[in-house]
Amino acid sequence: MIDSSTNTQHEAETSTLRLVEGMGAFTLAEWESLGGTKRGNSDYNPFSSYAFLSSLEDSGCVDGDTGWLPRHVRLEAGDGVLLGAVPTYVKGHSQGEYVFDHGWADALERAGGRYYPKLQSCYPFTPATGPRLLVGHEAAETKSLLAQGLRSACDQIGISSAHVTFLQTDDRIALAEAGFLERQDIQFHFPNRAYETYEDFLGTLVSRKRKALRRERRDALANGIEIEWLTGPELTEEVWDDFHAFYMDTGSRKWGRPYLNRAFWSLIGERMGKDILLVIAKRDGRRIAGAINFIGADTLFGRHWGCIEDHPFLHFELCYHQAIDYAIQNGLKTVEAGAQGEHKLQRGYMPVLTRSAHYVRHEGLRRAVAEFLETERQDEASIAALLAEHSPYRHDAAIDRLGLLEEGE
Repeated sequence: MIDSSTNTQHEAETSTLRLVEGMGAFTLAEWESLGGTKRGNSDYNPFSSYAFLSSLEDSGCVDGDTGWLPRHVRLEAGDGVLLGAVPTYVKGHSQGEYVFDHGWADALERAGGRYYPKLQSCYPFTPATGPRLLVGHEAAETKSLLAQGLRSACDQIGISSAHVTFLQTDDRIALAEAGFLERQDIQFHFPNRAYETYEDFLGTLVSRKRKALRRERRDALANGIEIEWLTGPELTEEVWDDFHAFYMDTGSRKWGRPYLNRAFWSLIGERMGKDILLVIAKRDGRRIAGAINFIGADTLFGRHWGCIEDHPFLHFELCYHQAIDYAIQNGLKTVEAGAQGEHKLQRGYMPVLTRSAHYVRHEGLRRAVAEFLETERQDEASIAALLAEHSPYRHDAAIDRLGLLEEGE
């Protein structure tokens, strides 16, 4: 791991780029001067907010003990004014990223090299597309400096690689120009085509799919289950106690080590409660399941779910159907339902290509990775196009299938 006293600097005329120790190296006003970070702005992404990132650090969900050591990139002018930043972590493993490079690590270590630690730029445990190269003014030039700075940090520190995941288009361009390799993956997002009601959405589906979803939603609530939406001051400590129990129970069975602790929920409830939609299922007055969503400027991001009682189709109801209901009622353009999941397709979520960028210092591994990614990109694009052809929408429905395949355009 990098010693806490280590700084990496990159000089570009009157600007300086450093790796800093956590969100405490920025003021709230500084951070919110950068695009995508401030609530109420048209480009707001809740995961880029000071509240979200600082809550991960203050709760101990990301620190040296978890293998996520915050070392954020800070680019400032000669007078100390913040020009740009990148949320960045020194990683001792490849867990919690949702873009898998374990095979790359194995290959380098079999060849006698050392893959870890590495630099990872992302929102931890969050496979959601959003801004990574955060800038205020003069966006193109500043993004280029940030991209070059990430690469320079790897070279100067002697670290194996830098990875920037779930990218928007302008960040992709800057990173590609800096020599990063592009990777593709597939997610499933719901496109809200200005529907006024859920029934309007159902009307765009083929008949058998429409009937299946109506039956599924009815069956999900068949055991006397009631649904409530909680946000803002409704997110009490008692509610978080219950949700954490759901999260721990399901997360422990699914992947063995849930990433988020109880303190994290309290912090985000306090700091960004208005950006949170918690969908809760109750039976006989008792909370039995929940799904947490984060609310952006025009997107609802579905994240974690858990339950302490198993009921048919309840997962689909809380995570997918309720999210569509909320997006339609609140005029949000998109629902991002997290990583993977072809089962989302029949529920109206369409395939979308997501992108990441990777800089690998070792020349031999870099060549091998570049060849692999070329083939993988072709395969992922073909798979996404094939999935889109099997969508539940009628052929005459107003769905731009090809447009849906490109994220962040």
